[in-house]
Amino acid sequence: MNPLRVLLVDDEPLALARLEVGFRDIPETVIVGLAQNGEEAVERIDSLRPDVVILDVKMPLRDGLEVARSLSGNDAPEVIFVTAYEQFAPSAFEVEAADYLLKPIRFERLRVAVERARRRRAARDSGARIEELESVVDALRADTRTRSDAAPQFESELWVPSLHGAVRVATASIIWIEAARDYVILHTAARSLILRETMGRMQERLDPAQALRVHRSAFVNPAAVTGIQRLGKGQIAVVLSDGQVVTVGPNYSQSVLSALNARGHR
Repeated sequence: MNPLRVLLVDDEPLALARLEVGFRDIPETVIVGLAQNGEEAVERIDSLRPDVVILDVKMPLRDGLEVARSLSGNDAPEVIFVTAYEQFAPSAFEVEAADYLLKPIRFERLRVAVERARRRRAARDSGARIEELESVVDALRADTRTRSDAAPQFESELWVPSLHGAVRVATASIIWIEAARDYVILHTAARSLILRETMGRMQERLDPAQALRVHRSAFVNPAAVTGIQRLGKGQIAVVLSDGQVVTVGPNYSQSVLSALNARGHR
């Protein structure tokens, strides 16, 4: 496997230094360059041809969103935004960013974002289309519903607004969901998407067999849970197939353990 070529872009030297430290523990990656403003970022992307750009949002000359909008073509890098401001999340996902990280960045979260970008890059390079796979899953679920006497109670797909219209997401493909103010972020194996919706409304729309509430601000897909971490004092966290670790809220621990035990988790 060729190492993932990464460009780091941030106008704060300390933020760049922290990112460099974080990448020491991410295998099969190499930092090919640094930039400290939007104009430098565009120049470095053009000359270095990175696979992934870690891109701050608020920067001099051009902000990160302007830089991302300038990228096009099959050789355009995957973009992971980093910022201290939650309010830019909707705009970030409109330009189909691989992920959106809030400062101070947790290294574990950075690793998950980079692996998601790697999968997106590999899928694009091989000509695979994640949407097609999701459509197959959704078609199978629709066929099951057709043959069932009972009417479907929950939604099997979500339509998420995007820069060029809307993206169809099979609910079975969602690994976990997190709250972000007035929005929710849907994390799949290959991308993250943002939807203007409340967590309460999502709980009404989604089958708990696919979206188990583990916290007031998070759902996980039980099928994507690969392990359970016991944190002490009765607290637990679930480990997901993309490497993400999601802490379970104290009020949800018992129901989460019961649901996962029914699936064979211990």
